[in-house]
Amino acid sequence: MKDLAITEYLPSTAVTTPYNTSAAPYNTTAIPYNTTAVPDAKHIDAQQRLAVLSFEQVGRLNEVMDEVVSIHGRGNFPTLEVRLRDLVGVVRAKLEADPACGLKVKDIRLNGGAASHVLATGTQPYNDLDLIFGVELSNGRNFDKVKSAVLASLYDMLPEGVNRKRISTCSLKEAYVSKMVKVNQNTEGGDRWSLISLGNSRGRCVELKFVDTMRRQFEFSVDSFQIILDSLLLFYRCSELPISENFYPTVVGESVYGDFQEALYHLQKKLISTRHPEEIRGGGLLKYCNLLVKNYKAAKPDFIKRLQRYMCSRFFIDFPDITQQKGKLENYLWNHFVEPDEEALRHQYLMLLHDVVEESTVCLMGHERRQTLQLIKNLAWQVLYQDQQRLMTQQPPPLVYANGIVYAPIMPASCYCTCNTAWMQCCS
Repeated sequence: MKDLAITEYLPSTAVTTPYNTSAAPYNTTAIPYNTTAVPDAKHIDAQQRLAVLSFEQVGRLNEVMDEVVSIHGRGNFPTLEVRLRDLVGVVRAKLEADPACGLKVKDIRLNGGAASHVLATGTQPYNDLDLIFGVELSNGRNFDKVKSAVLASLYDMLPEGVNRKRISTCSLKEAYVSKMVKVNQNTEGGDRWSLISLGNSRGRCVELKFVDTMRRQFEFSVDSFQIILDSLLLFYRCSELPISENFYPTVVGESVYGDFQEALYHLQKKLISTRHPEEIRGGGLLKYCNLLVKNYKAAKPDFIKRLQRYMCSRFFIDFPDITQQKGKLENYLWNHFVEPDEEALRHQYLMLLHDVVEESTVCLMGHERRQTLQLIKNLAWQVLYQDQQRLMTQQPPPLVYANGIVYAPIMPASCYCTCNTAWMQCCS
């Protein structure tokens, strides 16, 4: 990282209006605990939150922006193939199309796993591409403008040869939009943001966030990075020369966790650190166990152990019903364990989650706690059975012959409860 005066390279909102996507749509009253182990971001100097990217990091960022992403359509709608930089340009142009009624885009940022991939020195895989557009959403009409701009962008990206006369914005939404979220809290300092997720297959999705204000800035320090793309996008528009070691734009990154260098150290050393997990929707519990199963370690073990209680408490506040918990766990496994090497971790992940919930849950009644633990066990058994079946199909294990007897491997069946009832599942 270069040590430079950062502010001269930033848009006017870069320091004062940080964005992130992990915000909970409402506040909860949290049990107070000692936070001296992790200082709040507001007590950290603005310069410490920022850093200028090196040439190697700008090169990786350029590769991400040049990546061709596939937006899969449902039914007979074709798959849209578009470079990420072109998608950003089209959406921005649609937002600002009308000088009188259009939305002014303050800045555009790359967030989440892709930003961590750009900054990390080692291999840092990522699933989705998260883009943040800073816009003003003070009234409901602006939310409608955001939605219309995205759907108009999809319309323009349809390949040649497609009959567009019978395609409406409603059909485009059904075909290409997998998730839409709107949070508009009219209270002072309330959250105002919108999320539109593109892509319907199990592959890499493109998530477009349009943010005015968002109080919660991150889940964990390793996913708190945001890379401001405006200088790189300007470089694409103005320069005819490719990026080289002697000619590349100045790109600034920010850690909304607080200290950029500390968060980067956590990323490089695979360390876990957070604060106030009760402010995160779901408490960050599932992401926390995901980090653990990928060999991340707690930066401050005793402090994180105490925070596990707040992660569990917020998770069960947001997902109080056993049906909601089951749906959330199944969706998380489907969306975050995609690659073959990740699928192999699903059983270990569920057993680790079981241990954390068993150790740190203090907000449930006894039968509710046992019910949730049994749910996690059932899912773990199902995953283990599926993994063993897949291994048997790919390469059947050899039979063992000894003392005149042929021994075949035993595949234990999972235990399922088929009764549709609110009682606890009973399994021997």
